[in-house]
This record gives sequence, C-alpha cells and structure tokens, in this order.
Amino acid sequence: MCELLGMSANVPTDICFSFTGLMQRGGGTGPHRDGWGIAFYEGKGVRCFHDPAPSIESEVANFVRNYPIKSHVVISHIRQANVGEIRLENTHPFSRELWGRSWTFAHNGQLDKCLFDWPLGYYQPIGSTDSEYAFCWLIGQIRERYPEPPADICELADFIRQQCDKLRELGVYNMLLSESNYLFAYCTTKLSWLTRRAPFGEASLKDCDVTVDFVQETTPNDVVTVVATEPLTDNEAWQALTCGQMVVFHHGIPLIDQCAAMVVD
Repeated sequence: MCELLGMSANVPTDICFSFTGLMQRGGGTGPHRDGWGIAFYEGKGVRCFHDPAPSIESEVANFVRNYPIKSHVVISHIRQANVGEIRLENTHPFSRELWGRSWTFAHNGQLDKCLFDWPLGYYQPIGSTDSEYAFCWLIGQIRERYPEPPADICELADFIRQQCDKLRELGVYNMLLSESNYLFAYCTTKLSWLTRRAPFGEASLKDCDVTVDFVQETTPNDVVTVVATEPLTDNEAWQALTCGQMVVFHHGIPLIDQCAAMVVD
C-alpha cells in the first residue's frame, strides 16, 4: 500500500517536519520505494515535485525537506506500486483543471480491474494506474454534475463523498483531494488527522529522531491540520477516520459541524 500526507492551514505554513517523517517510509522505515510526489498550493497556483525514485534516496525529496515552501494546502504521496510501472507519469499526486482551478488528487489502495471499464469523458489518464483512472472518473463526475462551481461547499462535498462510496465498492480507496481552498479526506481503511493550535507544544517523529517545539515556529492564531495514512508522531493524539468517512478541512478547521452528513457513513 502507498501512504498519504496532507495539510490544511489558516496561514502559509511549511510541511518540512511532517514530510521529513513521511520520506523515511519511502524505502527507509517503510517499503514504499516506487516513487513519491508532493503538491503545494499558492493561491490558485500549485507547485508540484515528482520523482520515481524512493524518497529516502531522492535528492529532490531532500530539497523539499530542507526548503520551507509555505502553503495553505499540501498533498503528498509515497508509492508502493500495485498497478502501473514505476515511472514518472505514475507518481502521485495527479492534477487536472476544473472551473479554472487545479484539482490535485492522491490515492492509497488498490481497486478492482473492472474500474477500467467505467467510461471516461473529458478527462483521460496519462499513466497506467488505477489511481489516476479513478481520479479522471471522479473529477469527470464532478464536472458533469456541476458545470459551474456550486455555491454550497457542503453540497459539493456530499456529492464527492457519494462518488467515493462507489469507488470504495471496488476495493481500498483512501483519498486526498483539493482544489486549492479545501482539503477532502476520504477513508476506507487507514487515515488519521491531527489539528495543531494554541497552546502549542513539542512533537516527535516516529520514523526518525526529530523533535520540533511548535511554540517557536507558530503564532497563537495559527491552525494547522495534518492528515496521514499512519500517524507521523508518537506524542500527539491523532484521530482515526472510519470506513466510508470523509472530512473536509478549510484553513485547518474540520468542517464537521457545518457538513455533518459528510462524516456519517
């Protein structure tokens, strides 16, 4: 299985600490040696890095780990290939345009091969993974249902959840998705999240000997949520999503009360 990492924040924030932990699992403390990628949103723009090499050995990953790119929304992925060769075009996250925005998607899991019989329309895959095919199908469904962006984010989120439920019927479907403002997190098997806000404290990574005191790195008004397949720290309280559950984050805040239907299977 692959692993996912996402971030939603109310101020431009770097993900160096969390990414440092994730990249260890890409061939170091984990078996995910078949490529990695990361996308940083800056307004409507998205800055992407991909490499088919293991993240633990990648000079590009070292650059990302050490260069504090500030973003409101980040999606990252380390790959353990099941469907599709180890090639650049098969590394997540994948991106497509809709409503004048770059939508970005990453998937953890494996779907039944009958997925490739589902008809696609406007969007076509570039690589050969079931993940990219599922993304093309999903964003195509959104485009068909909403040629223009709906005014109600909860309406959109509920529609996305319904489509994710259909994909979940084909196998394991853990997903991160964003259009630059909102981070959609959908779970089948493993996905956890953690919100950091004042009063901040120290956090220690599980996969390497790195500790950060967030009091020194933040202001009292900062809100930062991190989503990961497996918790990245060993001294913080992560919340696990359940099968069929989706949570949407905006500026670091989980929109649970506003969109209660999204988090009830």
